Amino acid sequence: MISTIISLTQKVNIEEKMKNAPDKGYEIGVVIGTYLPFIVLIIIAYGTFYYFKKKEKNKPEN
Repeated sequence: MISTIISLTQKVNIEEKMKNAPDKGYEIGVVIGTYLPFIVLIIIAYGTFYYFKKKEKNKPEN
């Protein structure tokens, strides 16, 4: 968990990595590695929202 917080707070200079990239495959990997964590977080947030929304809908009212 601590490593995740540290990795999120580090500044990553993507432009510098792209400029020093040895080939196109490396550039694609940098782009995927940069955006993939955000996409995963969005999917987890949506799944959680959908789960609790469905749970609230099926909850009997008193």
